[in-house]
Formats: sequence, structure tokens, C-alpha cells
Amino acid sequence: MHVSQRLIVVAALFVTCLITANIIAVKLISLGADIVLPAAILVFPLSYLIGDVLTEVYGFAWARRVIWLGFLCNLIFVGFAWLGGLLPGASFWQGQVAYEAILGYTPRLLLASFSGYLIGSFANAAVMSKMKLLTRGRHLWSRTIGSTVIGEGLDSMVFITVAFIGTPAFAPVFILYHWAAKTLIEVAATPLTYAVVNYLKGAEKIDAYDSGISLNPFTLKEARR
Repeated sequence: MHVSQRLIVVAALFVTCLITANIIAVKLISLGADIVLPAAILVFPLSYLIGDVLTEVYGFAWARRVIWLGFLCNLIFVGFAWLGGLLPGASFWQGQVAYEAILGYTPRLLLASFSGYLIGSFANAAVMSKMKLLTRGRHLWSRTIGSTVIGEGLDSMVFITVAFIGTPAFAPVFILYHWAAKTLIEVAATPLTYAVVNYLKGAEKIDAYDSGISLNPFTLKEARR
């Protein structure tokens, strides 16, 4: 199976955005009027934009592979970050508390993060794939925005609910804040999405349509339904 250099770059950018978002998400930023969001709001929507590009240009089968690759890479990162925290620090090193505050993920937060990522990313890719068939490849903006509305909405709902329900930090309005901010970033990035998609389609001489391709996220085969 031929894998182009451009596809490798797109996949690497996707994984980089995902891991970066999970690291900087520990910092909360205030936008005023009691609107609090994680710093990851700056980069996580880019993973959805790249996911849109993957599905639009290369098809759902490749998007599925890259989504699972991102999950695996993030799992490896979290595992080694945890092991690093267990190692005894040097006598002069004073950063253990800071290390644990930034990289010390709790099981509940990991479950919330991984669940939200998988559900949101696969929903995003599936909607992109279906809408491309329904629109016959026209109106790319409707697919990128429509898939983001659903994918980011599910991601935000699952993550915030699993991570914070039953705690004083849980507030359903935070789901709306997350969803709205991510969707607005996607809308603002629409010209960039068009530029990247048009470049890749021209350079790769490819424009995938997923007719008959299984949208089952749990198979890595290009199964026909």
C-alpha cells in the first residue's frame, strides 16, 4: 500500500495537535463574563480541521487509521509521563509538585479525555464522509462546519460530563462554552481548510468518496458494507 509523504505529514500534524492539546489543557484561561476554558482550546480544534482534511482528501479509512494512531501515541505519552513521575528525583530538583500538577493525570480525567476524543473524532469523520456523498462533493464548508458541530459537541459533552459530573466544578454551561468556542474556530479556519484541501487534492491527484466503505471505527480494514 503506497503512503504518500504528504499523508505522513498530515498524520504527524494531527498527532502533534492532539498531544499538545492534552498537555496544555491543564491551564484554564478566562475570557471574561465567567467564561473559563482550557488553553487547549487554541490547538485542539486544529486536530478536527486536520481530521476533516484527512476524510475529505484520503477518505474515512485513512482517517480511521490516523485517529487510532493518535489514540495510541497519546496513550504512550501518558504512560511514560506517569512512569517519569514515579522515578526518584535528584536531591537538588524541586519540580516534582509542578511535574505532577501538569503531567499527573487522574484515571477519571484520562477516561474523560480518551472517551471524548474517540467519540468526537469518529463522529466528525463519519459525518464528513456521509455528507460528502449526500452533497456529491460540493459545499465543502457545509461538511467541515456540520461535522464539527456534531463532533465537537459530542467531544465537549462527553469530556466535561465524565470528568466533572458530581463535583463542584461541573456546570452544564461549560459544555456550551467549549462547543461554541471550538465551532467558531472551525468556522474562522474555513478558508485555510479550503486551501489545504485544494492543494492536497491537486498534488495527490485524489478525491476520495466513501461509497460502500464501512464506517465502523473498530476495524482497520476497508470493509465494504
